[in-house]
Amino acid sequence: MNRTRDPQELLAIAGDVLDGVAGRFVTGLGAPSAVSKGPQDFATEVDLELERTITAELERRTGIEVHGEEYGGPAPNRGDVWILDPVDGTFNYSAGLPTAAMLLALLRDGVPILGLTWLPLTAETFAAAVGGPVYRNGVALPRLEKRTLAESMISFGAFNLDSRGRFPGPFRFALLGELSRVSSRIRIRGSTGADLAYTAAGSFGGAIVFGHHLWDNAAGVAMVRAAGGVVTDLHGDEWHVGSKSVLAASPGVHTELLDLLHALGDPETRPEGGPPR
Repeated sequence: MNRTRDPQELLAIAGDVLDGVAGRFVTGLGAPSAVSKGPQDFATEVDLELERTITAELERRTGIEVHGEEYGGPAPNRGDVWILDPVDGTFNYSAGLPTAAMLLALLRDGVPILGLTWLPLTAETFAAAVGGPVYRNGVALPRLEKRTLAESMISFGAFNLDSRGRFPGPFRFALLGELSRVSSRIRIRGSTGADLAYTAAGSFGGAIVFGHHLWDNAAGVAMVRAAGGVVTDLHGDEWHVGSKSVLAASPGVHTELLDLLHALGDPETRPEGGPPR
């Protein structure tokens, strides 16, 4: 791709492509599992169909290859690559809940420069190019202003007390408890992409994401940055394509959330991820 190509032009093309499949997304609501991807994870036939359709159209119209959740693609850290999640919040989608989205980001040498989140079931679209602004249903939003955690709603990632891994269930439980002492307005909604989009729009003061999948995170990272928010991982390091988590928030809220996380200590070195001793 020509490096001087206008990002706004690419944003418009990408939005048009997502608009073109929004109807199919709506009619597929409630689709059952078709492909098991591991414990508590699956894809529907709609996931697969949408990824094929969107990939073909994006590559035809932009000449840029696509890396999708279901079929993979080129390395995301070299040149220009679209990153696609055709159905984010698959459990919600399959169960007939409206919090499910199509996520699309354009990475340039690993840096998200475009982000789009389409929620056809609620007739909402969010889009931004690097530098902003963020557009909600085509209307430019104001930049995020400094705010406090106490006055903010916060989206919280997947929670299972018995979960293992980088952020074990007991650590998440401890964080949830400490967070509730400052803000009782905590939401667990089941769609990382939607939560990050609402953070970029200012509806949420911040989003805590325990997952590392690029197709879940890249579009939202691009939009929160474009909105003037702060994006790191849960350790406080600047987010990049290899990051294992996301902490995205309005200025001020991000600092308070990071202070809570630091007070709990490193979840990977504490016994069973439990409270600090």
